[in-house]
Amino acid sequence: MKKDLLTILDLTQEEILYLLRRAKELKADLKAGQSHLTLQGKVMAMIFKKPSTRTRVSFQTGFFHMGGLALDLNLDTLQSGRGEPIQDTARVLSRYVDIILMRTFAHQEAEDLARFSTIPVINGLTDLCHPCQVLSDLLTIQEHLGDLKKAHIAYVGDGNNVAHSLLNATGLMGMNLYMACPEGYEPQQQIVACASDLARQSGGCIRIFEDPAETVSSANIIYTDVWISMGQEKEAEEKRRIFSDFQINKKLVDMAQPNVLIMHCLPAHRGEEITDDILEGPNAVIFDQAENRLHVQKAIVETLIMENAKCKVQNEK
Repeated sequence: MKKDLLTILDLTQEEILYLLRRAKELKADLKAGQSHLTLQGKVMAMIFKKPSTRTRVSFQTGFFHMGGLALDLNLDTLQSGRGEPIQDTARVLSRYVDIILMRTFAHQEAEDLARFSTIPVINGLTDLCHPCQVLSDLLTIQEHLGDLKKAHIAYVGDGNNVAHSLLNATGLMGMNLYMACPEGYEPQQQIVACASDLARQSGGCIRIFEDPAETVSSANIIYTDVWISMGQEKEAEEKRRIFSDFQINKKLVDMAQPNVLIMHCLPAHRGEEITDDILEGPNAVIFDQAENRLHVQKAIVETLIMENAKCKVQNEK
């Protein structure tokens, strides 16, 4: 059967480690000027219902590096913008292209697209989770700490889609994750429960706090994200008030372990969830994260397309 990447839980620990190894190879070869045209003749449809910088450019550039063609689609170029059902879009695109990337609001829409598609579907971001971002974060952590199990992450801020994917990754990979979220803005309880169960099996630890200081005290990584996500603009002033004590600033960073790494998935609202001096400081690996989107996503599309091709051959026998 074809494989999709809608959440990190669509992968096993072994599959994640393979993707990270392959991403490292692709990154090193790109910097050495070596090409891997493993996707020559392949086509990816990219459906964007949300604005994007990193997801759009990194996927399109990566697919080009590997010899393929990426079609940048949005509501103005698709009949779905005029009411065509998602199941029809999925079936038609499955006849034309080799893989679909979707960035949208409701996670159920990505689930429906994958259900009716006969080719792999990648979640480029939904309101529920952001798997490609966090897989890229894992590569960044490996590069700076060596072993993922050495990571003690303090996530401070909104229990949003990135927080959900961090929980999934922590549970699978045996990492330590402490989260501090304002009351009422915690991650979904069922995701926390599932991740905690996985962490007990993999040797990791997950804890949820309300106090950022308590969260960062033993951390070697501090991670944050925007307080106001796309579609939440009407809540902006209220969220700024509620989240004011959850800012990543010098006072909070000084409470963590020496040389703590600073992570942010971008875009950043400087002066809100993170101060400019911390974002631009020597411990920030934020732009390493952004670069690694390119390399990890190349590994993802290559693996999903090649696995799907093998499945087709087996099904034809």
